[in-house]
Amino acid sequence: MEENKLRSRGWFGKSGKDGFIYRAWMKNQGYPADEFDGRPVIGICNTFSELTPCNGHFRELAESVKRGVWEAGGFPVEFPVMSLGETLMKPTAMLYRNLASMDVEESIRANPVDGVVLLCGCDKTTPSLVMGAASVNIPTIVVSGGPMLTGRYRGKSIGTSDIWRFSEMYRKGELSQEEFTTSEACMCRSNGHCAVMGTASTMACMVESLGLTLPENAAIPAADSRRKVLAHLSGRRIVQMVHEDLRLSQILTKEAFENAIMLNAAIGGSTNFVIHLLAIAGRIGVDLSLDDFNALCAKVPLLLNLQPSGGYFMEDFYYAGGLPVVIKEMLGLLHQNVITANGKTMAENCATAECFDPEVIATLAEPVKDLTGLAVVRGNLCVNGAVIKPSASLKPELMQHRGRAIVFEDIDDYKARLDDPDLDVDENSILVLKNVGPKGYPGMPEVGNMSLPKKLLAQGVIDMVRISDGRMSGTGFGTVVLHISPEAAVGGTLALVRDGDYIELDVENRKLNLEVSDEELAERAKSWKPLEMGYNRGYVNLHINHVMQAHEGADLDFLVGGSGDKVTRDSH
Repeated sequence: MEENKLRSRGWFGKSGKDGFIYRAWMKNQGYPADEFDGRPVIGICNTFSELTPCNGHFRELAESVKRGVWEAGGFPVEFPVMSLGETLMKPTAMLYRNLASMDVEESIRANPVDGVVLLCGCDKTTPSLVMGAASVNIPTIVVSGGPMLTGRYRGKSIGTSDIWRFSEMYRKGELSQEEFTTSEACMCRSNGHCAVMGTASTMACMVESLGLTLPENAAIPAADSRRKVLAHLSGRRIVQMVHEDLRLSQILTKEAFENAIMLNAAIGGSTNFVIHLLAIAGRIGVDLSLDDFNALCAKVPLLLNLQPSGGYFMEDFYYAGGLPVVIKEMLGLLHQNVITANGKTMAENCATAECFDPEVIATLAEPVKDLTGLAVVRGNLCVNGAVIKPSASLKPELMQHRGRAIVFEDIDDYKARLDDPDLDVDENSILVLKNVGPKGYPGMPEVGNMSLPKKLLAQGVIDMVRISDGRMSGTGFGTVVLHISPEAAVGGTLALVRDGDYIELDVENRKLNLEVSDEELAERAKSWKPLEMGYNRGYVNLHINHVMQAHEGADLDFLVGGSGDKVTRDSH
């Protein structure tokens, strides 16, 4: 058997019994003998699932990748991994992000693949696949599934950010049940993930910003034939990456992470970006912290006029020129010479980019908003930090606000009392939700953008300060402080907040403080007791016992770092 440096030769290049077994069983799928002659084996890691509607077109997309792999002289092999359907999974898809990353990591390492194409789209499928692949560190390229086409309802463009608007209209009686139901069919009218700058679109922009994709990956609509072309070209490119031995660790440098942070601020990306990027950095061994986000985001205004921070949609973003236009506009702030998956630098990839709609993609000289897309706040309420998306606020004056806390001890308490006419709340109050963090829910769900009390909606109130240790959907909006760390479930200060306490938020100075003395907090802590979670077996129990806090990326402590791609023992 021919000897070369390909990983797959440790399986298919063996002589004797071991090689016979590895090759013979693959041949039952109809592969001729010369497929095992030493060409690169390319794994296509597919998160297709009918329970993940965003990724429902991935069987077809995988075929486009395969065509490219065959053309470039590679041997494509498709394999499934756990798929995380954001819209359907309870209690939250985030609970299973780390589990899916384990599936990806072990599937790649245990099998004879020399390079891998990650097919991902729905929110958690992207970070989980990149985390898993980073822990193995073989040549890798990402292909996102693309956003769905813009919805249309009563002559107006709509997207998933409108869910929250329609919900409030329905609660106020401004939208009938029939109208509410009709809008469902109008919103999600093609294959693909959310059509706004929600978490899925943010993740697609993240992987392009990190250099893990071909240019233009982020915004091509799922229904556009050019999405298949990109998949096809990615199949070709991954074979070349294997020959070049271009690995994730060569692309995912500290400079690449810094670029991604600045670009996320410019596009008004989801706050979930923070927790996923921190987890990826932990897997690849890059030192990244919340302090990096503040330092890098402070000088970046909002350049992209997309919902929920603006008015347009991902389809419009693509037609306006896509992410390469934003990158080109930001080059003066970015590390221009970082290497990307196609072997070119970031600057080279956007050299010919052109903006076709300045209403959608603005400039640094005339941004959409001066408010940055992300800020990290600290104080006695969040010693290890918390995040807020200033660009998504509906009332910028709330960026500096002092108010009286209305406290909900957990999600059930919130649901039971929010619309109680006797709830002692006004528009200046601050809604506080506890025990929805990484351990406390468990899994840190997207419930942080709490609905406003019904009686305040009736008064015309559109925004309030809301604080929690949970997350919010990237499609959400409002003045919402998230990812409070330490969380309430581990005894952080959040656990000690009581009704009537005053809280001060000062985003400009990056502060969030509970106006209660240290002595009083120490006294309250004496009576605090941890939650009885009620999970005593299986993965959820493992998660509760090993999940890290939000400021650390909420990864499992024993998964930080990587194990590499070496497997020395055979299976027979």
